[in-house]
Amino acid sequence: MRRANTFLLLGLVLGAVIAFLATEAEPYRQVITAAGPTDGPGVISPASDSGTPGPKRSTGSSAPQQGADLNTELPALVPQGHVSVVVYDRTTGTTPVSLDAHRHYTSASLVKLLIALDALDRGSSPGTVREMLSRSDDDTASQLWVAGGETRIVHEAVTEMGLAETRPPKAPGRWGDTEITAADITRVYRYLMDRAPAEHRTTILQALGEATENGADGFRQYFGIPDALGDVRWAVKQGWSCCNPGRILHTSGLVKDNRYIVVVLTENPRTVSYDDAETQVTEVVKHLPGIR
Repeated sequence: MRRANTFLLLGLVLGAVIAFLATEAEPYRQVITAAGPTDGPGVISPASDSGTPGPKRSTGSSAPQQGADLNTELPALVPQGHVSVVVYDRTTGTTPVSLDAHRHYTSASLVKLLIALDALDRGSSPGTVREMLSRSDDDTASQLWVAGGETRIVHEAVTEMGLAETRPPKAPGRWGDTEITAADITRVYRYLMDRAPAEHRTTILQALGEATENGADGFRQYFGIPDALGDVRWAVKQGWSCCNPGRILHTSGLVKDNRYIVVVLTENPRTVSYDDAETQVTEVVKHLPGIR
């Protein structure tokens, strides 16, 4: 009986010790969890270069939460397809929004920015270049593309502008199949604003600021930045095509007195109509902070 009482006493003591350790260990576990990373792979964070995610750092709960919200909200606006976004602040030299900036898309008419710069370098008429850009005129683009040596235009731009992710079309005559990323299109605009000859910049900005509501092919090209920002001044180059491989709609340009470069690239399956795809791109721009 004495031995049994001894075992009982030891059991009670051991149980008390285990219970004490459990109550002390739980707060410690919670502290470790709370002190862990407050952002992660999906968080949109500032970047050191256009479209290139910068080093992650904890800035408190509010900033990571904003990034996490955008990371969820923007793709949800293009539920059947893909969206990539870069917003670059030229005043601060930062990238407040960078979402899937390195995904490849076909350029559609965004490659006309490269065609325009090349054409002006070769002495083409500024009026011809403005016509191509403001109305997104495919016939003029094709003439300037051939005159500039077709894929040579892309190869030269890659070298001159540091476009690490841009590729010429596999079929030289199909300039709209040039491969681009949001990061590289941002670099194109940065080159235009910071390094291109002043007269080229003036010609191109005038054309982008006078983009017509309907393109030369009759397609309405005010989706995205123009529709989303209303009376805010903009200078835009839009792109649309179907279907290699999917339905492409891109909006890009400069807003708020040329402070912000905004690039939104989207690709949807063919089952998504142009009307629905236009609405999606416009909603994405509406969700971008600080550009109004």
